[in-house]
Amino acid sequence: MAMEYEPIKPYADDYTQEKHFSIDIDIIGNAEKIQDDDESKNLNQLAFRISDPNVANKGEESPFIPASNSTNLPLHRQQPSQHRLISLDVFRGLTVVLMILVDDVGGILPAINHSPWNGLTLADYVMPFFLFIVGVSLGLTYKRVSCRVTATRKAILRALKLLILGIFLQGGFFHGLNNLTYGMDIQQMRLMGILQRIAIAYLVAALCEIWLKGDDHVTSQLALLRKYQFQWLAASVLTVIYISLLYGLYVPTWQYQIPDATSSSAPKTFSVKCGVRGDTGPACNVVGMIDRKILGIQHLYRKPVFERTKRCSINSPDYGPLPSDAPAWCQAPFEPEGLLSSVMAMVTCLVGLHYGHIIVHFKDHADRIRLWLIPSSAFLVLGLALDIFGMHINKALYTFSYMCVTASAAGFLFAGIYLLVDIYGYRRVTLLLEWMGKHALVIYILAACNIIPIVIQGFYWKQPQNNLLSLIGIGR
Repeated sequence: MAMEYEPIKPYADDYTQEKHFSIDIDIIGNAEKIQDDDESKNLNQLAFRISDPNVANKGEESPFIPASNSTNLPLHRQQPSQHRLISLDVFRGLTVVLMILVDDVGGILPAINHSPWNGLTLADYVMPFFLFIVGVSLGLTYKRVSCRVTATRKAILRALKLLILGIFLQGGFFHGLNNLTYGMDIQQMRLMGILQRIAIAYLVAALCEIWLKGDDHVTSQLALLRKYQFQWLAASVLTVIYISLLYGLYVPTWQYQIPDATSSSAPKTFSVKCGVRGDTGPACNVVGMIDRKILGIQHLYRKPVFERTKRCSINSPDYGPLPSDAPAWCQAPFEPEGLLSSVMAMVTCLVGLHYGHIIVHFKDHADRIRLWLIPSSAFLVLGLALDIFGMHINKALYTFSYMCVTASAAGFLFAGIYLLVDIYGYRRVTLLLEWMGKHALVIYILAACNIIPIVIQGFYWKQPQNNLLSLIGIGR
């Protein structure tokens, strides 16, 4: 008996948002909805959502999925009737939970915090998961584009909005719990960050999806690769550029300055001896050199993960005092979301784009799962092999091996969530994750940028130190 398919009804009130924000951007947004012509009322492209609460999404439809009355589903269980790809919401929410966990508990349990340099820990999966979800979203959002120029202009504007938001949130404007100063010193402002990297990767992937897509009718896996062959070519070119620069550019000796604790005027200068090519250690890698040259060392992140290495901390893998023989580079700024490393972040986004294409062109559950597991397995084998043969898994450098292993993990996890939630219908146990996935940007701001503590801390008695948080034992 042939399977019947029916389009999902347009979204309505289910997609309206609370009146917390009304900025017209979406990050890791609800990619379940397909952009009709060049309109994108709910901007499904990015990883966290901010949208107009008064606009219902009309005139858009989801990917065609098996109707709920189908009697011949391939994976044992009938497809539940739904208005969205719930698994992507759940995956997004799970990634937010993971982010909160490693941010709040990573200091207590360094084993789940970001790896000090080479290696892979729980925290190192967060960024690739967000980028992967961005790619999946784009694969669905740009199914149909009537005007490429208009779509390109909108994609650029959305990326700029996200970039500005990232600088505002992570550039130094907001103070921490124990730092009672507001505003940012433009000379010391951090230019890159999480949202900035997502904005860059989103823009590149969006442009590839708008301009580098063939007209082939997809009936097989080979036809799918042929339709998007130029996108795979773009991913290959980006990878070659990254590897060539990482191992080919010469890194000279360089210097940096930090305030001297014994002097209030003259900063202390450190010289880091390099004069090498192809080094992937903390001191002399090309990733850091490019950021120092282009962004400026004063605009880089000032608490890099390599401060937790054994050479830089007596409490390694946690932060701690410097050993007596600590090398000169231990206190140097380093940008974990730098320019060259963001090139491989773009590739992660393009990999997610491929998984979104599978949803668009293949309606059978078994086909989708199979076509997700094949590249996930290949990426895992390739990434582990590269690590064994010397291209180490490294989040700070976003090495090709790191991209492969984390993209593999994202693919396996997405397939598993899709199987449990969208096929077998186990939604009740994932309702909280689903809700968090729908409101990810709000949660990101509140959790990662200390918005609630900052607001509470703003009320004090006579002196800023006598604030409400200090009265209950939080902060000082």
